[in-house]
Order: sequence, then C-alpha cells, then structure tokens
Amino acid sequence: MQRPAPNVVMISVLAMLVFIPPLQAEGPSGFESNQGPISKTDVTAGATAEEEKPVPIQDNSFLIEEAYNQEDGVCQHINTFMRMRGTGDSVYTFTQEWPVGGQTHQLSYTIPILGMKDGNALVWSQGDIALNYRYQAIFDEKRGIAFAPRFSLLFPTGDVSRGTGKGGTGFQVNLPLSVQPNDKWVTHVNAGATLTPETKNAPGQKTDTTDFNLGQSVIYLADQNFNIMFEVIWNSTETLDDTGEKTRAESLFINPGVRWAHNFKSGLQIVPGISFPIGIGPSNGTQGVFFYLSLEHPFKKIRQK
Repeated sequence: MQRPAPNVVMISVLAMLVFIPPLQAEGPSGFESNQGPISKTDVTAGATAEEEKPVPIQDNSFLIEEAYNQEDGVCQHINTFMRMRGTGDSVYTFTQEWPVGGQTHQLSYTIPILGMKDGNALVWSQGDIALNYRYQAIFDEKRGIAFAPRFSLLFPTGDVSRGTGKGGTGFQVNLPLSVQPNDKWVTHVNAGATLTPETKNAPGQKTDTTDFNLGQSVIYLADQNFNIMFEVIWNSTETLDDTGEKTRAESLFINPGVRWAHNFKSGLQIVPGISFPIGIGPSNGTQGVFFYLSLEHPFKKIRQK
C-alpha cells in the first residue's frame, strides 16, 4: 500500500499558506490602533524618509492564512520549509503573490516539493501545484476586521505512487477572517474544504475525496518588528488506498513561533520566522520544525493621492 496519510496531511496543512498560499495569509495591509490603515512596506519610489519608517508586521502567519491581500504595486515571495522529527519527512513550498489592479483582487501560486524517506535516503518529489484567486471582501480599518475568501485550483502534478499528490484536479475554498481588537493583539481564523472529484491510488482506481481544515492563530505584537505567534491547525484528509477503499486521517497541531522584520529604504521587507509544530490528539507524538522567509517589495511606482 502507498503511504499517503502523513505526507498528504502535511500538504493540506501547508496548502493554507496559498499562502498559500497559499499555502498556500498574505499581504501587506493591516490595521494599527488610532493610526488608520497601515502597510507592511508602505513605501514606493520617491517616498520620503518619514514614509519609510518601519511599520508593524502584517505578514502571513505560518500555517494559518491572514485576510490581507497584497496592496497595489507590491508583490511577495514566500518560502517555507517543514521537517518532521523522527521520520525526516520534509516539505518545501514557494508562493508568489501579485495584486490585480489593486488590493481587491489577488492572484498567487504555490509550488510544493516533498522529501520522503526511502531507506536511508531522502527522496524529493513535486507535490500538487496550486493556483489561487482571493477577493478582499471586507477591509474595515475602523473595526480592525478583514475577510478575504480564496478559491484555488490544485493541479495533479504530484506523484500518486509516492503519496505526494492526489492524482486529480482539486478545488479548494478557504475563508480567512482577521481581527485586530487593539494595537497589541491580532487573531486570524480559517475554515476551508477541498474537493478532488477523481482522486487516484497507485493502481489507477479513482474516486471523489473531500478534505476539511480549521485553524486559528493569535499574534502578540511585542514590537514593530517582532511578533510572538501561536497557531492551532486541524485537518481531515481523505485518501484512496491501494485496495480501492477510502480512508480518512485527522491531524491536530499547535504551532508556537516567532517572526521578525528587516525593512530597507528601497521598500524591500524581509521577514524570517521559525516555529515548532507539536502534534496533539490524533497527531500526538509528532513534532517538527518550521522555517519561514518572506521577501516583499514594490514592483512599480504608485501615484500618490
């Protein structure tokens, strides 16, 4: 039989980054109490020194999606790497996010690469690539609330025989809600589902499968350039085993971590981060380490209003 459960669960967790991705929480815009809307970079060509001062981080969470689209003229490149303790199984993802005519619409894609133990060697394979569209439905700086539903197409670029893909095109919806009650705390809530009408197993049998995800993150804004983060992520992933039977695996992780920002006068912002996923409940005994690296920069001059 193939060994889909642990690796497909990791893919479904990281798919929320789409960013992820996206997945894979995403974008420069956020809120700061008593100061109106802010931006992670808030810098364009010709900006003054006063405009270039650092602002609080409003970036992707690690395994939770934030409800902030990229602002006009700013793109983001996100790298993540997760390695599981014991097995050594690993996932690397690259996500790129682009605004489309402003902050209301955003396109992005996520490319996952999975490393799985084969004897003593770690064998790397491509996972299912995600193409994402997200709509900024709510962005209320006065109440500190943002809502940005995302729709993703998951292309069957993974290897079914290695458990790094589902073998059929998938359709994913995620509903991220971000709330900032004051200038020190932010919380993000996710709920989503994935439908794959023609999931395959290694012998080539097909069936429809559904996956579900729930999650929440709480972020303490300790400093303009330093955040303390805590996430909870639940996934329910359905697969087709080699006998043609559907199986469902659940995962539940807590994920404490930190992130910090380096801001440059050019408008470039670099945000590294690290966290430590810890399995509880159905994932008890599973631990890992997660690395995050975001690079965001202006790609065109925006006319100041």
